[in-house]
Amino acid sequence: DYAILPAARVTLFEALGGLAIGTLLGVTTAFIVSLFPASRDTVLPLAIAINAIPIIAFAPIANNWLGITSPLSKMAVAAALVYFPIMINVLRGLTQVEGSALELMRSYAAGPAAVTTQLRVPNALPYFLTGLKIATTLSLIGAVVGEYFGGLSATLGRVVVSAASSLRFDVTWAAILVVSLTGIV
Repeated sequence: DYAILPAARVTLFEALGGLAIGTLLGVTTAFIVSLFPASRDTVLPLAIAINAIPIIAFAPIANNWLGITSPLSKMAVAAALVYFPIMINVLRGLTQVEGSALELMRSYAAGPAAVTTQLRVPNALPYFLTGLKIATTLSLIGAVVGEYFGGLSATLGRVVVSAASSLRFDVTWAAILVVSLTGIV
C-alpha cells in the first residue's frame, strides 16, 4: 500500500528545509562578495564548482554524511541545488546598480550602510525573487533525488522507486503528478 499524501508532506518538509538553507547561504554569500569585491575571484569559482557537481552523485554522499534516514541529508541535496541560483541572482542585484544612482547617493554623502540598505537591497529584490522562483522547484527536485538513494519509505522519492520496481506504474505516475503539482504550487 502506497500512501502518497503523507509521503508528500515529508518530501515537502525536506524541500522547504533545503530551500531555506540554500537561500540563507546564497544570500549571505552574495552579501559578503558584494561587500568585499576582492573575494569574488575566490568565491565565484567555488560556487560554480558546487553548481557543477552532479546531484545524482552528491545525493548518496549526503546520505552517507548526514544519515540515510535523516531529513537533513535530503535538505543538503536540495540546498546544493538552491544555493547557486540564489547567490548569483542576489549578487547581480547587489552589484548591478545604476551609476547615476550611486553618484546621487554619494552627492548626499551617504555611507556604505545607507547605500546598501537604500539602494542595493531594493535593487536586488527583483533578482532575489527571480532566483527564488527557480530555486523553489529545484529544492523539490533535490529532495526527491535525495530520497531515491534511500531513507524513510514514506517519501515521494521512495514511493516512485518502490512502485516502479513493483511495476505499479499507476502509483508511480500518481506520485510524479503530486511532485509536479507541489512544484507548481
